[in-house]
Amino acid sequence: MEQALIRTITAALIGLGNVNRNFLRILEMKQAELARRYGLAFRIVAVADSSGVAVAPTGFDPAATRRFKETGGRVCALPGYMADATPADLLATLACDLVLEASPVNLTTGEPGLSVTRTALRRGIAVVLANKGPLALAYRELHTLAAASGAGLAFSATVCGALPVLNIGRRDLIAAEILRLRGIFNATTNFILAEMATGRSYANALAEAQRRGIAESDPTLDVEGWDTANKLVIVANHLLGSDATLTDVAVTGITGVTAAALAQAARDGHTIKLLATAERTTAGYILTVAPTLLPTTSFLGQCSGWEMGVEMESDLYGHMFHKIWEREPLPTAAAMLRDAVNLFTRT
Repeated sequence: MEQALIRTITAALIGLGNVNRNFLRILEMKQAELARRYGLAFRIVAVADSSGVAVAPTGFDPAATRRFKETGGRVCALPGYMADATPADLLATLACDLVLEASPVNLTTGEPGLSVTRTALRRGIAVVLANKGPLALAYRELHTLAAASGAGLAFSATVCGALPVLNIGRRDLIAAEILRLRGIFNATTNFILAEMATGRSYANALAEAQRRGIAESDPTLDVEGWDTANKLVIVANHLLGSDATLTDVAVTGITGVTAAALAQAARDGHTIKLLATAERTTAGYILTVAPTLLPTTSFLGQCSGWEMGVEMESDLYGHMFHKIWEREPLPTAAAMLRDAVNLFTRT
């Protein structure tokens, strides 16, 4: 593709944790490929972390910015730092084409991601989300804003990382009714349950996950089932046509699962997984998240450790089974890139 045909997408990175740092890594590795295959170049003109926001109209160097963050740097120390400005303040005036939102999940207020997303969409700026909070709390509102302004909104990274669950269900199951959807959406709890199946107690398995950097110091979202519930709400709204919120999901985490229960299940040819389920009834979909007994030979029963998977049953396409092994954040960052490329290469 000739250089004259390259379109430069100016972007703001909100959140510089593992996902957006890996987005920067992808730009280091793949800028030439993105230009050659898709006619796109990405210029990062703004970044934000918990210390504040910074702007560079000519662009932040992806490699230098990534290394700066990985060595403990904070945005407040960067040239272009805007004192006292919030990410939403930044997006209220910033000239850019795209926001890549990967700030921490907040299920109480959705902030800062919800305000960032609202502000960008109102201005007609495309948003790609890895942050599940804004969608779990305001799915319909955000889609209404996007439709009103014509802004792109994509979020395939919010469910199972790089596994394109949302894309498959929305794009490929044309005219179908999904009768049942079940999935293992949280690799952290899957790892803990696998460790417990070897005889560890829950407390010891959690401590091991934290020691390895797999689980957060406060693992509540994962182990109490709320991370999985977030994803199920997004699936219900995006694929099933439900106007669902977190209050519509019956949620039970894994804290009550014991090593003894897992051992007994194994003796009976079963395993226990934290399962998200959407079951179609005449009154709508029943949404649940709970530890569930599964045959060890079943598709989801064989999703172990860092694997996530989903099975979908529809009236037209039969049964579909999809699985991914994802421990590192690079594939989730790649899912954000996938969304961004798709938004800006649609004809």
